[in-house]
Amino acid sequence: MRLKSDRELKTELNNTQFELLVPANNKNTALCAIKAGADAIYIGYSKYGARAQAGNTLDDIVDVIEFAHSFRVKVYITINTILKDEELNQVEKLIWKLYQHKADGIIIQDMGILELNLPPIPLIASTQCHNNTVEKIKFLEKTGFKRVILPREISLKEIKEISKNTNIELECFIHGALCVSYSGQCYMSCKIGSRSANRGECAQPCRKKYSLKDADGKIIIKDKYLLSMKDLNLSNKLEDLILNGITSFKIEGRLKNEAYVINTTAFYRKKLDEILKKYGLKKSSQGIIEYSFEPDIHKTFNRGYTDFYITGEKNDLATINYTGSSGEYTGKVKSVKEKSFIIDNADFNNGDGICFFNAQNELIGTYINKVCGSEIFPSSMDSIKKGTKIYRNYNKKFEDELKNCVIKRKIPVKLRIRQINTGLIFFLEDEEGNIAGFISEYDIAQNKEKALETLNRQLLKTGGSEFVIINTDIKVKTAPFFKISKINEIRRILCDNLRKIRNKNYNVPKRNSKIVICEYPQKVLDYRANIYNKKAEIFYKKRGCEIKEYAFETSPKTKKHAVLMTSKYCIKKQLGLCGNNQYKEPFVLTDECNKNYLVAFSCLDCVMNILSD
Repeated sequence: MRLKSDRELKTELNNTQFELLVPANNKNTALCAIKAGADAIYIGYSKYGARAQAGNTLDDIVDVIEFAHSFRVKVYITINTILKDEELNQVEKLIWKLYQHKADGIIIQDMGILELNLPPIPLIASTQCHNNTVEKIKFLEKTGFKRVILPREISLKEIKEISKNTNIELECFIHGALCVSYSGQCYMSCKIGSRSANRGECAQPCRKKYSLKDADGKIIIKDKYLLSMKDLNLSNKLEDLILNGITSFKIEGRLKNEAYVINTTAFYRKKLDEILKKYGLKKSSQGIIEYSFEPDIHKTFNRGYTDFYITGEKNDLATINYTGSSGEYTGKVKSVKEKSFIIDNADFNNGDGICFFNAQNELIGTYINKVCGSEIFPSSMDSIKKGTKIYRNYNKKFEDELKNCVIKRKIPVKLRIRQINTGLIFFLEDEEGNIAGFISEYDIAQNKEKALETLNRQLLKTGGSEFVIINTDIKVKTAPFFKISKINEIRRILCDNLRKIRNKNYNVPKRNSKIVICEYPQKVLDYRANIYNKKAEIFYKKRGCEIKEYAFETSPKTKKHAVLMTSKYCIKKQLGLCGNNQYKEPFVLTDECNKNYLVAFSCLDCVMNILSD
C-alpha cells in the first residue's frame, strides 16, 4: 500500500466525523451516557463480553439502540472473549439478532467468529487482538474489519505511522483504568485462580501487593502494589490524536457507575467540541447538550493520572503505595488538635472522603464528620499531622450534584407554517433534511397578532420530546385560531411523525466486504494467539499459520515458565533501578500467597515479562 501524503491525510481529516465512545455497564448507564454527549457507546450482552459483570439482556440492548439512534449515536456490542466450541452457535445467532435490531457493529477478539455465517455487520478488532504493529493492522483491514482498537501503550509517532499506511478506522483509549499488560496477553489471573481475563473474568492481580527480590534473595521492596497503574488521561492530547489519525476516542469503564460516566462524558464532550470547532470538523452524532453542572474528572474516581506512552517513554506510571482512588489534592495540614485539623483554602463538606499518606507511605482514608470554616473534624485523626498532604477522594457535594443533575440533549429542528386552501400546513425539518408535515383546518381569529403569538409559543414547547425548535418561519395571510389543546396535538403529531421518519431513514451500517483470506504476518503461533476453538484454528491455518500451542486457558495449570504478562511498564524503571547493578537478576516477584514469578527484562525493547514458576 502506498504511503499517504500529509495532504491526503488533511483531506481525510476534513471528510471524517469524530466519535466520543463511552462505556455502559447497563441500560440506565447507557441512557445517561447518550444524554451526556456520547457519539457512540459500547455495551455487553449477558455473555461473551470481556467484563462478565457487565452483561445485559437483548431487550435492554434493543431499547438502548432505539434511544441512541434517535440522536444518531452508534451502539457497539462487545463480544470480545475467546469462545468455546459449544458457544459458537449461540454467538452466531446473537450476532444475527443484533444485526436485525440495527446494532452498529460488534467488537471481537476471537477470529473463530469470522468462520461463522455472519450478517454484513461491521467488525471491530478489540484491543485484545494485540493490534501493535502496522503489519497486524494491515492484515485486519484486508481481512474485512472496519476498525481496530489500538493498544493503550501506543505513542503518537506509532499512531501517525499506522494512519499513513492504512485506511482503516482507528480507535484509541483516552481515559480510565490501564491494564499493566498488553491487552489479550495477560494470563496471571487465569494462572493464579483459573479466572481468565480473555473470558471476561479477570481477578485483577495487578491490584494486589507484591514483594520484589533479586536472584540472591535480597529484598528490594516489600508489600507494595508494584503492578498497579495510574489511570489514563489524554484530555490534553485530543488535538494531537485527531491530527495523527484517530477518529474514535474511547473512555474505559464498563464497570463504572452512572455518576462517573456522566462526568467523564460531559468533560470530554466539551473538550472535544472545542477542538472540532477550531478545525471546522464534525462529530458523528446529533444534539444540543446542556448540563446543570460543571464536569471535572479530578472529582471522580481516579488513581492519579498519566498520559502513559503517548509521547514516549515515561517514569512514575504506577501507584505502588495504593490501589484505590486518590482523588484531588487539596492542600497541607496547617495545624492539628485532638479531634480536628486546620487546612487553608479547602472547600470541604460534611460527608467528604479524604485520604493521605502515613509515615509508612501507605494511603489512609477517612470521612469528614463536620466542617467549621478551615477546621475539619474527621472520623479519625490517626496519622494526620502538621504538613500532611490531604487528598479528597469522595466529593459529596459534587456526587450529589451529579446524582440530581439535569442534562438535556435535543435535536435542533426548524418549523415552517404555510397557508393553503384547506387550512394550514405545518413542517418540522431536521438537519438531515427529514421533514414531517401535518395539515389542519382552523378558525379565523379576531386578533391576528395575539393568535400568531399563541401559536408560536405553544409549538415551541417541545420539552417532552427529543426535539428543540431553533427557527420558526410562519407565513399566513389570515389570523389562524386554534385551541391550545389543538396546538399541543399538532406539535405532538409533528414530533411523532418526524421521529418515525428519522428512524426509518437511519443508515444502518453494513460491512462492505466479505471476509478475505490473506497471509497472516506471523507464521508460528503459540498460546498467545488465544486460539480456543476449532473455528479459530481453521481461520489461522487458512492464512498459513503453524499452530504450536492452543490458548493458555486450555491447560493453565500445566504450563511451566510461561510468559504470563508482557508489559511496557517496567518495575526497574519505576523504582529507579535502570542501569543499577546493585541487585542481581533475575528478579522474583512474590504475591500475598507467597507464590513466586520470575521477572525478565528486555532492556533494548524496554519491555518487562513476568513468567510462571
